[in-house]
Amino acid sequence: MNTHVTIIGAGLGGLTLARVLHLNGIPATVYEAEASPAARAQGGMLDIHEENGQPALRAAGLMDEFRGLVLEGREATRVLAADGTVQHEDDSERGRPEVQRGELRQLLLDSLPAGRVQWGRKVSSVRAHGGGRHEVIFADGTTEVTDLLVGADGAWSRVRPLLSDATPAYTGTSFVETWLHDGDARHPAAAKAVGGGSLFALAPGKGIQAHRESGGTLHTYVALSRPQEWFAAIDFTDAAAAAARVAAEFEGWAPELTALITDADAGPVLRTLNALPTGHHWDRVPGVTLLGDAAHLSIPNGEGANLAMLDGAELGTALAAHPDDIEAALTAYEQAMFPRSEAAATDGAELHELLFGDNAPWGLIDMFNGAA
Repeated sequence: MNTHVTIIGAGLGGLTLARVLHLNGIPATVYEAEASPAARAQGGMLDIHEENGQPALRAAGLMDEFRGLVLEGREATRVLAADGTVQHEDDSERGRPEVQRGELRQLLLDSLPAGRVQWGRKVSSVRAHGGGRHEVIFADGTTEVTDLLVGADGAWSRVRPLLSDATPAYTGTSFVETWLHDGDARHPAAAKAVGGGSLFALAPGKGIQAHRESGGTLHTYVALSRPQEWFAAIDFTDAAAAAARVAAEFEGWAPELTALITDADAGPVLRTLNALPTGHHWDRVPGVTLLGDAAHLSIPNGEGANLAMLDGAELGTALAAHPDDIEAALTAYEQAMFPRSEAAATDGAELHELLFGDNAPWGLIDMFNGAA
């Protein structure tokens, strides 16, 4: 296949696609808005699943390197009541090894030839150019015309409007993200509450979820089912006041849990949870497709990064299998991706109900115990 592939977005999905194309001798360029690989933090821990993320890494020829990134023991899970008592605990491994997202992204970057990713190339718009070709217009005024365009550019994709009128909508829940560094030494009570892996402390409409990362960092996502206006009334530039306002929603909870909010070593960061309609799909448009959140953004359920990587691997494999027929490759890819992503979105909505619905946390505990 001699067609040059233009990939918008250097997240895990776009980079996995670029890697599989590279292994198959297919030319590609990844355009990324961020100025460099270190322009921003890349999120926390990811559990890489046997059914999607790990096959993607095998297709990329990176399983051995991936195993070197795994943090042992991070699959441990515990559920605590609001008063800090343990309601469920499981230290067993479930075939979903944990790695730092930033380290996994760097692994993929290092696997590509120099210059394959172009940094600081923010896309302002895209438009059809006729005959299945598309023009990408960058914020610096430069343009690129491509025979095959892949939108791997996340929730607010600039490429998606070529295929679909759908836009993400607020799910009714937001996360407030916090970090405690060197937890065992500086925050021992909170570190003990989190344990060796993941912590869930849940109630209807809210929860404190935390994970132990490398270096003893305690990374917390505080979930609150509130209107967007409620969060808009909080001044997140005033870290102490914002943390106090969020912690007030957990009045009476154990101090080792609320400390994950009030004792944070960096200001709290609001993460609004948005989603595309479940079952989002489009009719085949020549010369363009989507992967990852650009295609199927959904409520977080641990599948997003795994699905994005599998999308990238399967799209790359399909293009290699149909070197003389791009449309056959894109059709095969999308026909597999649409039902897979719809099933994952449905599972995500069900998990969200277990986490924050009227029966929280007992629905989640039943799931862990195999009763649901």
